[in-house]
Amino acid sequence: MLWIIFMLLLFISSMEMLTQNRWKKQVSTGLLENCTGCVLCSEDNGCITCHHRLFLLIWRDGIRQYGMCVHTCPPGYFGVRGLEVNRCTKCRSPSCESCFSRDFCMKCKDKFYLHKGQCFRQCPPSTTAQPSTRECQEMCELGPWSEWSACTHKDQTGGCKWGVETRVREVTGAAREEGVACPALQETRKCRMRKHCPGEKTEPKNKGKKRQKKPKTEPHVGT
Repeated sequence: MLWIIFMLLLFISSMEMLTQNRWKKQVSTGLLENCTGCVLCSEDNGCITCHHRLFLLIWRDGIRQYGMCVHTCPPGYFGVRGLEVNRCTKCRSPSCESCFSRDFCMKCKDKFYLHKGQCFRQCPPSTTAQPSTRECQEMCELGPWSEWSACTHKDQTGGCKWGVETRVREVTGAAREEGVACPALQETRKCRMRKHCPGEKTEPKNKGKKRQKKPKTEPHVGT
């Protein structure tokens, strides 16, 4: 009976030692490739906890999950620091390359454009795509053109043959935001003044018209 109890205690002690050796290892750099930077590591699942300056990145392969300690989170993740562990959290949108929070993207993947924290294949209405930054930029919302101004030349409305007249329009919508590019808000065109310049020759009004001959009248001879 004592022998059976002794064997049972020995078996339990061996199992506890096996569990400790497998799941609780103080890891130094280079001891295990998948446990670099870990404080607590599993041979099967990688890092469980990391040093306080590192982030714990967890990814899944089927029903299994693996952990790794990294200095910066990879594309598609953002870092969240906690009291016990710092984690890399995945961005919600699969088209997001870098995010500030789970639902707010800061940079989109190729072929997508960023607009107000979201990624789009095509920019929303009232915006235009900027290929250099892969962002959707707000477009100007403009009011109607005004009537053409009076024709002037050096602030004078008369005295010369040619002058300039102007019309304008105003920004009415969200394009008042700083950095939004707008088309021209003013247009000018050449116009004819009311009076001619001093010394300028004027064409007579009857130029080009043939002078009509007066009918000849024969003298009346009395009988």
